[in-house]
Amino acid sequence: MAMQLGGGGDIKADINVTPLVDVMLVLLIIVMLVAPLVQQGVSLTLPIARNTSDHPETSDQTTVAITSDKRFFVNGNEVEEKGLRDRFEMVLEGKKEKLILIKADVEADYGDVMKAMDELRAVGIEDMALITDAGRRPGTAGGE
Repeated sequence: MAMQLGGGGDIKADINVTPLVDVMLVLLIIVMLVAPLVQQGVSLTLPIARNTSDHPETSDQTTVAITSDKRFFVNGNEVEEKGLRDRFEMVLEGKKEKLILIKADVEADYGDVMKAMDELRAVGIEDMALITDAGRRPGTAGGE
C-alpha cells in the first residue's frame, strides 16, 4: 500500500464520508427520540391489575380505546358511537387474527365498555382482551 504525498499531479477521487456519517448519526438520534412519541396513540390511564400476562402488541392487531369522556377510538382513529359496528366490520375485513384489544380509561363508564363489546359481538367477534397496567400507582401499596 503506497501513499501519494502531494506534488504528483494525479487527481485524487476519494470520497470523504465523515460528513455523511455525522449527518446519519444525527438523523438516527432524532428518529430514536421521536419514535416513542409517535406511537403514543390515545392517552389513557389504564386500570391496575396484578394478575396479568404480557401479550406482545403488533401492528396487525385491532385496538379499541374508550376515554373517560365517552369517546371511542378504533386503531387510533376516533369513531362515533353509532358508527362502531360499521367501523369494526371495515377494519376486521380480511384479517386473520380476530382478537380485539380493548383499552378503557380507568374513569371510563362501564356501560361504554359494554357498548363496544356488544358491537364487537354483533360483528361476530368473541375473542377480546382487556388491556391493563401491571404497574403500581404512586402512593399505593400492593398495586391497589
